[in-house]
Amino acid sequence: MRLLLGIKADAGVVFFDNAGGGRGFRLQFWQEAVPSLEHFCRWFLNPLLGLSFLIDSHSGLCGRMEAAEASPSAHRGVRLQAPLVDSVSCYCRVDAGLKTVVGARKFVPGTKLCLQPDIKPNGPRMRNSRRERCRNQAPLLPGLPDDLAIACLIRVPRAEHPNLRLVCKRWNRLLSGNYFYSLRKKLGMVEEWVYVIKRDRDGKISWHAFDPIYQLWKPLPPVPAEYSEALGFGCAVLSGCYLYLFGGKDQLRGSMRRVVFYNARTNKWNRAPDMLRKRHFFGSCVINNCLYVAGGECEGIHRNLRSAEVYDPNKNRWTFIGEMNTGMVPLIGVVFDGNWFLKGLDSHRQVVSEVYVPTTNTWSPVNDGMVTGWRNPSISFNGRLYASDCRDGCKLRVYDGATDSWNKFMDSKHHLGNSRAFEAAAFVSLNGKLCIIHNNMSITVIDVSNPGKNIETISAHLWETVAGKGHLKTFVANLWSSIAGRSGLKSHIVHCQVLQL
Repeated sequence: MRLLLGIKADAGVVFFDNAGGGRGFRLQFWQEAVPSLEHFCRWFLNPLLGLSFLIDSHSGLCGRMEAAEASPSAHRGVRLQAPLVDSVSCYCRVDAGLKTVVGARKFVPGTKLCLQPDIKPNGPRMRNSRRERCRNQAPLLPGLPDDLAIACLIRVPRAEHPNLRLVCKRWNRLLSGNYFYSLRKKLGMVEEWVYVIKRDRDGKISWHAFDPIYQLWKPLPPVPAEYSEALGFGCAVLSGCYLYLFGGKDQLRGSMRRVVFYNARTNKWNRAPDMLRKRHFFGSCVINNCLYVAGGECEGIHRNLRSAEVYDPNKNRWTFIGEMNTGMVPLIGVVFDGNWFLKGLDSHRQVVSEVYVPTTNTWSPVNDGMVTGWRNPSISFNGRLYASDCRDGCKLRVYDGATDSWNKFMDSKHHLGNSRAFEAAAFVSLNGKLCIIHNNMSITVIDVSNPGKNIETISAHLWETVAGKGHLKTFVANLWSSIAGRSGLKSHIVHCQVLQL
């Protein structure tokens, strides 16, 4: 006999079942995917009827229970009979004796009841779907959907990104991932900063970042210990935001194969695979987002190296490429028209020049007009090759491929002097303009897009100093350097790169 209790919660029906004819009764109910039924039974039926039951979410038949008369040895309550559960779904180890696949598919015997089939104490935690995680977590900005919040956050200036990371964990994760910065790049909101690596008068390496928008120098985490006093190491940028330091010579370890890189997104240093050959005072460049190194010296080898290798960040490994015809210690190098030009000294201290063609993986000597008039610093910018025409970089020359010669290009009409402090240490591209970095950390930006035909009268207003002006400390240092000459300022810039975020 089955007696309907008359209690119905959505699709859950509760009834008494006395079909067995025993002295007790059986409380039975049915649920069809009703999330609130478990709470209904827990908070309403349990206190009301004094019964306990289980809910089987697999078969839909939830909790068959029998109530027996109280005995002297047991308190008044219920005797539980757990539902029969497929052993495949059992995680409480009662079916450990089943050895075969057929046995595993049978129901758990009555003597080994699985009381809590839904609990998986030793099983792997199920990952919530992305939709569920997004539903449970707090929004990036209260009152706004995440898409609109991200559209607001990507417009925050780069200088404020460290502060954004401190707001909450979600913001920190957002600014540490690729999506945030790829979206900034897609929408044209990328900011370029100048990163300068400098050696002080004590031989210590330090570095700083320059923000051209606020015109301020930013502190950075110290370089790894192996590069704090290293000599002749290389520096390059891959993927726009990873600055690599590689090779070099340590005072204690000698020549190194070590490679480390700085992640501008996380503001941290990381390790990368070592180079295949130890070397220092070598040449390096980046072509198609791959890092090339060639030549240099190695402690214990009395001749210059001819070997060259390339690092592919996608494969995360180094491979050898074609060897140079003549081993050299490169003094200057540039990538022009997709080829890598190097100029340096061979083992006999003779000036040699070679060009590497990546498409054919070959080196060839070169002695044309470009190499003859080539001076450091230089840069390939917008398809043209520029070089300094004076020590302080206030005059520029440009290479003309049609005549195979160098021609005067621009003159600032404001020369700084011949001291090492004012010496032009590097040329870089910054926000579509040519940027000159001096040893005294002053930066000059030049618009070379349209200099005009009469460079003697028009080019002066295209030069702008964006760092160093208005600072008393820099002015005093420059004045002292001018009076003392070359020995007044012993610190100098070793490398200079531009990173994007």
